[in-house]
Amino acid sequence: MTEKKDSPSFEETLSELDAIVSEMENGDLPLEVALGKFERGVALSRLGQQSLEQAEQKVKILVNEQGENQLHTLPENEQP
Repeated sequence: MTEKKDSPSFEETLSELDAIVSEMENGDLPLEVALGKFERGVALSRLGQQSLEQAEQKVKILVNEQGENQLHTLPENEQP
């Protein structure tokens, strides 16, 4: 799958989303501006989720190529 060149990277998406959250938490935005920021945040959240799903699919493909049939979940105390 090829990614559009105008699509932000996962890291850029997170950075912009973080900035939007900080602005909105400040609470000084007019309603229309806050709504626009919220809409952009939702779009960025979807982009980030899509990036994570694509990465997960790539990992599954690589694991299957190595002869492993299942991914194993880390025990709770070992998860980041």
